[in-house]
Amino acid sequence: MTAPIALTIAGSDSSGGAGIQADLKTFAALGVYGASVITALTAQNTEGVSGIHQVPAEFVTAQIDAVFSDLDVGAVKIGMVAQPSVIDAIVAGLKRWSPHHVVLDPVMVATSGDRLLAAEAVESLRTKLIPLASVITPNLPEAAALLDEPVAAGEAAVESQGRRLLAMGCKAVLIKGGHGEGAECVDYLIGTSGTIALAAPRIATKNTHGTGCSLSSAIAAELAKGGDMETAVRNAKAWVSAAIAAADRFSVGRGHGPIHHFHKFY
Repeated sequence: MTAPIALTIAGSDSSGGAGIQADLKTFAALGVYGASVITALTAQNTEGVSGIHQVPAEFVTAQIDAVFSDLDVGAVKIGMVAQPSVIDAIVAGLKRWSPHHVVLDPVMVATSGDRLLAAEAVESLRTKLIPLASVITPNLPEAAALLDEPVAAGEAAVESQGRRLLAMGCKAVLIKGGHGEGAECVDYLIGTSGTIALAAPRIATKNTHGTGCSLSSAIAAELAKGGDMETAVRNAKAWVSAAIAAADRFSVGRGHGPIHHFHKFY
């Protein structure tokens, strides 16, 4: 038996709700074998981040080469990359191994509000990593931060920001509407051929820890299985919406609890 393989390059969340742990749970839930490259360790729980320990860039390189030299990786998801040296290591690794699909989630701030990306790393993200991405998946504040602009309000402004992000060199942009308002959460998939609005009911829950990580890794999983970009994004959004809707089935922690990755199973 062979299974599609996806690789997550991201930080570890000690509480298990986001980062590497959320990505591997997502891959497993969607029938994809998951491998990982850890870029940072966080001391973290549902209430916040109390510490970050960086993994040296040369060890990030060693992990990347170990995985690609042995595993047939179908898609790569990139999450927390806090330092410029680590971004450089990832960029070099991607150019060396040329994976078919790269999903970049430009993680800047945790659900709890804690900053996860060093200010000096933002320019490296813009100029070195984004041009290698098949799709980037910023939320509204992240899209604004990448462009050094105010948060977009309204569909036209979101699409305009998406076009400017697309001009940075990636093949597609998915701007997530979870930080917006209204009865529906609308994500916008912006590509060279146009814009697709993807709407889902906005779910009232505080248990949203790891939502962004899980959506981007779900897209990577669907791409690893052979789906085209639009289908992969649609399937990933439907899956993560169901995981959010099921998040209140169990109680984890005192803060923003995780979504329910295995809602199809229990």
